[in-house]
Amino acid sequence: MPVSRPSGVEGWLPIEGLMQFKYVLASGQLPRLHPAAFFLFFAFASISFLFRKSFCSWICPVGTLSEYLWKIGRRLFGRNFRIPRWIDLPLRSLKYLLLSFFASAVVMMSAEAIADFVASPYGLVVDVRMLNFFRFMGSTTAYVLAALAVASMLVQNFWCRYLCPFGAFMGLLSLVSPARITRNESACIDCAKCAKACPSSLPVDRLVQIRSAECTNCLECVAICPAKDALSLQLGIPRRRSWPAWQVAAGIAVIFLGLVGYAKLTDHWQTRLPQQVFLRLVPAADEQGHP
Repeated sequence: MPVSRPSGVEGWLPIEGLMQFKYVLASGQLPRLHPAAFFLFFAFASISFLFRKSFCSWICPVGTLSEYLWKIGRRLFGRNFRIPRWIDLPLRSLKYLLLSFFASAVVMMSAEAIADFVASPYGLVVDVRMLNFFRFMGSTTAYVLAALAVASMLVQNFWCRYLCPFGAFMGLLSLVSPARITRNESACIDCAKCAKACPSSLPVDRLVQIRSAECTNCLECVAICPAKDALSLQLGIPRRRSWPAWQVAAGIAVIFLGLVGYAKLTDHWQTRLPQQVFLRLVPAADEQGHP
């Protein structure tokens, strides 16, 4: 019996989303195959531009899982461990190296090459291959995932902080965001609670504005600050207006639901291919070679 393949699963294919984004820019046309990958990527990028790297702390399911893991670790061990700064900084560069590898490959591809890749047997069932990767997991994969889970219990947001190339892209995009966590020095009481609460270990208590690509706009620092108006998210240039958390949440929801709704209403969400094509390719998904 055929099983439905929800288009939303393409949100787990960020590299294909990046390819589709390049295709739209180069060709001026919306993709016919895996269009949901483009709209989800565009939605996440738009959110990161307007509200900094909010995708990572507000939407990403891997980020949610990571948060549960470090909280479990804190309960089990009584604390989470912080990697020394001289090791932390080089480790953070790993996600940017991974991003540069994938991005350079996509940048070098023409619109025609991207279309051919997506339309290849490999590209048509890439989501099925990803599912099979977890369904028929080898011992090496299991050990790596177990090690990442343990590391995420010991070190807060280990995967997001050091290894996620998608988060690295959103972080770089957030550098040009008009939003900034801003500290009012005259109202600050120097309690340093904001810095301790920051999941990215940023020195919030010593900065006037948080410009780092590591900031996920989680607003934990703003929430824990005991001094009125000492910390706020300010959006716009010049930055004179503070945005409370509910307005950030509403803005993220409007962008995400708006773009997904537009894609569905205009029939740019599902991949339209004959069922017999999928039935022929899916059983041999793992046999399809990379084009």
